[in-house]
Amino acid sequence: MNGLRSWIARRLVLGALQTAAVVLLVFALTEALPGDAAVAFAGDQPDPERIAAVREAMGLDRPAHERLAEWVRGLLHGDFGTSLTSGRPVSGFLADGFGPTLLLAGLTVLLLVPLGVGLGVLAARHEGRFTDRLISSATLGVYAVPEFALGVLLVSVFALRLGWLPPTAVGYGDGLLAHPAALVLPVLVLLARPVCSLARLVRAGMIEALAAPYTAQARRYGLSGTRVRYGHALPNALAPAAQQLARTIDWLLCGVIVVEALYVIPGLGTVLMNAVADRDIPVVQGLAVVFGLATVVLNLGADLVTHRLAPRSEVAA
Repeated sequence: MNGLRSWIARRLVLGALQTAAVVLLVFALTEALPGDAAVAFAGDQPDPERIAAVREAMGLDRPAHERLAEWVRGLLHGDFGTSLTSGRPVSGFLADGFGPTLLLAGLTVLLLVPLGVGLGVLAARHEGRFTDRLISSATLGVYAVPEFALGVLLVSVFALRLGWLPPTAVGYGDGLLAHPAALVLPVLVLLARPVCSLARLVRAGMIEALAAPYTAQARRYGLSGTRVRYGHALPNALAPAAQQLARTIDWLLCGVIVVEALYVIPGLGTVLMNAVADRDIPVVQGLAVVFGLATVVLNLGADLVTHRLAPRSEVAA
């Protein structure tokens, strides 16, 4: 127990350092963006006095370290700043985009885990046979298709040619859950590649676990094949899959920009695109910090799950 506590403490310290590094990196990268936000906001053909007034109003005339210190103090109090274009708090933009993105991510993960694990276990049980070759070939082929190409293909077939599903989410606003047909194509696109990668990881892990000495010992003790597969081999096969699942959830929560843009879904990815186009630096910074924090937290959770599932492997150490 003491070893587990010290491991968790080390991971928490590492997570805090990673979070600090994310904050500093986000500020440095936004400072390095080309162009001048004051010139963009001053209008067409602005005079120098107008630009100077805008810079002063935006705080851009102050040294970078002062702005960084003020921004960090705000973050510690849950204040992500104020939008330069609308004057709204950045937290309002996050709240607007978080709902649609969370809905898409939740539905995708809800389908991803049973499908990915089920396909991986099925392929491992029939290793080298037709079922295994079929699943392996299909997952490899689907994984090779980019999200944008797959999305366009699904829209062309199921929306435009067959007319079964709406091509975009335009007109549904925040009521996506009340119109499940508008979610089918985006979820399929989001699900395609993660299912393939998760299934292949589970398959490889199951084959390795079933060939390990501890599963052979379990069979010698007279345990049934089902208990050996699902009680002993599967937990160890899921250890690397937990890391992949955390990366997938992080990818989903951070807003899949291509999918949201293709299906016109007002999620975090759309908010980020609009903020970049408008040079709304506080919104870009706030979103980048949230994305970075999500990555740190999800990886910490995945490391803990991996450590508990397969402590012998020390994968997360």
